[in-house]
Amino acid sequence: MAAQHYDAVVIGSGQGGTPLARELAGSGRKTALIEREHVGGTCINEGCTPTKTMVASAKTAYVDRRSGEFGVRNGLVGVDLAAVRRRKQSIVDSFRDGNQNRLEETRNLDLIFGEASFTGPKTLMVRTDGGSLELDADTIFINAGARPANPPIDGLDAVPALNSTSIMELDELPEHLLVLGGSYVGIEFAQMFRRFGSGVTVVQRSGQLMGREDADVAEKVAEILREDGIEVLLNTQTRLVEQDSGGRVHLRVDTPEGERALEGTHLLVAAGRPPNTEKLSLDAAGIETDRRGFIKVNGRLETNVEGVYALGDIKGGPAFTHISYDDFRVIRANLLDGGDATIADRLVPYTMFIDPQLGRIGLSEREARDRDLEFYVAKIPMTYVARAIEMGETRGFMKAIVDAENGQILGCAVLGVEGGEIMAMIQIAMMGKIPYTTLRDGVFSHPTLAESLNTLFSNVGQRQGAAV
Repeated sequence: MAAQHYDAVVIGSGQGGTPLARELAGSGRKTALIEREHVGGTCINEGCTPTKTMVASAKTAYVDRRSGEFGVRNGLVGVDLAAVRRRKQSIVDSFRDGNQNRLEETRNLDLIFGEASFTGPKTLMVRTDGGSLELDADTIFINAGARPANPPIDGLDAVPALNSTSIMELDELPEHLLVLGGSYVGIEFAQMFRRFGSGVTVVQRSGQLMGREDADVAEKVAEILREDGIEVLLNTQTRLVEQDSGGRVHLRVDTPEGERALEGTHLLVAAGRPPNTEKLSLDAAGIETDRRGFIKVNGRLETNVEGVYALGDIKGGPAFTHISYDDFRVIRANLLDGGDATIADRLVPYTMFIDPQLGRIGLSEREARDRDLEFYVAKIPMTYVARAIEMGETRGFMKAIVDAENGQILGCAVLGVEGGEIMAMIQIAMMGKIPYTTLRDGVFSHPTLAESLNTLFSNVGQRQGAAV
């Protein structure tokens, strides 16, 4: 059979691929959107939506247990994990179905469920439940995402380990959860399940949690987790994973104090997300990847093959939903609006939804120092924030990096109640090139978290950096 021809084909219906497919079809292009499993990608199905839904349940349990601190009488708090899961799934289904309905109603757009692989630079084979299809297109966009993977640890493949997807399908609460990996995903789940009522141990092979963060941020997060009753093991290498006849998981680890045996009922592996490139047969199209398998792109998201683009997690770089969506906007601006947009030098905000939240944007103190910049550090503990005291949420601190020459804000870390929202306020100042003194001297409503910016930027420290 002759290949079906399309003006454009999008592989993957994530947060970049879905709006891109609709925009392409809306511009009059005959478009196909190929989805391997379910509409919405990682964010809706296994990432942002379900995890933050469950984080909300965990926060409710935490606040309920603390009710006595606020003068509110309450009884023994218990968590029905099956009910938590049902609530999570109903919200996921609602989001997914809404997206799928909008796609199916879009003119000029064919939604095809199947797994795509290249057979040439502009040709694809799609394996479906009913057989296979051959497609060719003038332009192809790859938005196939990434997935959880196991690190190379002896015995791990023989143990029924959980990942960031399967752990959300549990109906019964783990008695003790062992977490391999002390980065963002592992930490969110560690605190979540501790608040549900599980014992939790986090095993991190490096000397700090969240390796990309400043040491003071990572140390404070570790302190918060320990206050919540989580065991955090740093500089700890896992040598062997085993499961006994009763189903319990055993880890043999090397710690700074020597070898140690850990035991738990469940094991979560949260140690990286490789790209979904191995089944795409990129070699057949001549598409280049880096040593880890991520697709190489330029600032316009073009691969080395003309007319083939990659967006979202599969291209490497910051793996956030809002970055994938911004990738879509770059492609739309260039291909549909005749613009000259680029992903180069864009601000990359992110929020880790532990409690309190960690909101981050721009340069860290370490990055500013590594670039030999001259800068000031503004820093205050959350105990300086009146609204946080009133809310009973004073853990953490706020920290900003300020250019010593022009007063521009270079970056910030807000580890505190609604840290992501406060970070976004500083981000807006950075986008508008507003100097830190404007926030220092601004009039904000009292008592709000926003007025903490007055205090933060009144605490600018001594000049630091290359020439100091």
